Amino acid sequence: MAQQQPHKGQRESAATDEAWVSVIRKMDEAYADLVRYQVQVEEQNTALEEAHSFFDSVQSAMSDVLIACDHEGRIQQVNRAFEELTGRTMSSLLDQPMEHLCSGESRARLIDCLKRVRREPVRDEQISIEGVQGPVPLALNCSPRFNQRGRLVGVVVAGRPVGELQRAFNELNQAHAELKLAQERLIQAEKMASLGRLVAGVAHELNNPISFVYGNMHALQRYTRRLVEYFDLVQSGASREQLRELREKLRLDRVIADLDSLVEGTMEGADRVREIVNDLRQFSSTQRSEKAPFDLVHVVRSALHWIIKESRAGIQVEEELPERLKAVGHSGQIHQVVVNLIQNAADAVAERVQPSLSLTAGQTDTLIWFEVADNGPGIPPENLPHLFDPFFTTKPTGQGTGLGLSISYGIVAEHGGTLSIENRPEGGARARLTLPLGEGGEDNG
Repeated sequence: MAQQQPHKGQRESAATDEAWVSVIRKMDEAYADLVRYQVQVEEQNTALEEAHSFFDSVQSAMSDVLIACDHEGRIQQVNRAFEELTGRTMSSLLDQPMEHLCSGESRARLIDCLKRVRREPVRDEQISIEGVQGPVPLALNCSPRFNQRGRLVGVVVAGRPVGELQRAFNELNQAHAELKLAQERLIQAEKMASLGRLVAGVAHELNNPISFVYGNMHALQRYTRRLVEYFDLVQSGASREQLRELREKLRLDRVIADLDSLVEGTMEGADRVREIVNDLRQFSSTQRSEKAPFDLVHVVRSALHWIIKESRAGIQVEEELPERLKAVGHSGQIHQVVVNLIQNAADAVAERVQPSLSLTAGQTDTLIWFEVADNGPGIPPENLPHLFDPFFTTKPTGQGTGLGLSISYGIVAEHGGTLSIENRPEGGARARLTLPLGEGGEDNG
């Protein structure tokens, strides 16, 4: 039996249903797109509001003045700091020419800044704007503002009241002055410590010849009284027998025989005092004086003599020094360096059972050198890189400023030499000083 075909009306109805289904599907897709776009718009609006709120909070928190204007210099926006400084609101300033904020010379300078900023940023240009309580000096920084296509669309001006800059500058100056004063006091303390060691050594050194001279002068004073008594008797016309008896009583023969030795001893003591004074005069030479030749060995022996006399540790000293080493410079400053090196070595061995120091010196073709080695505990490896740092010290509080080696390093560097300290393989430490060979240094030794 043959299958019955759909008639014309049925076919038209089916086509209509399919068309409606397609329309509904398209409408659903369009609605979904609208919902998605709406979500994106809301998210972007939220982000925009957050960004706007963020920038508003940043501008409100700024203590510096901020002004944004268009490419013709008309004000578009200012921050709260500017409103508080000038007493004018954003709405009253909108679209106003920026140069109206100033008068006189400041206006001309601001106009010039707005012209120059088209070519290059403007930094630290000082102008005055009309504030609530009169003109307020500002240090301005101007930068150009471009759109996405790179075209100039405006200028951003940031300014800081010069009064705040001056206050900050004054505070910085005061802090620097206080730091400099503290540094000078510490350096002075180190100099006084060196001077104290020097004075102690000089006191010991002067004591012997002065005591010798003092004792000889007392003896000469007694002998003078005896001679005056004898010559008075001679003037009175006494007999030869009376003069002989008084001569024996006063022991004048012994006095006369002793006079030469007393005078020679007194002269020797006076010469020794003169040598010490000359050394002091030489060692007290300042950096302002001209550099002059000096004998490094003499400086070393003098420093060693004064320090060892002051020390109570019973230090054994081994010397391997040439007769002389000629150097050129400020002998007083080099003496201070040598005193520091020997004193540090003496301090390092103070607690040793058998403390000892070794002093050596010599020269090469280009320099002269001096070394002082000790049998102390040595220097911890972590401290070696910091020995010449200012204020670094391993001594207990109150026993060192930490400036001795730092000052010594600077002195030696100014003389064109080197200063180094290292641990010895056999124990203890070794300090080495080198100086350029002075003119005529080839005659050393």
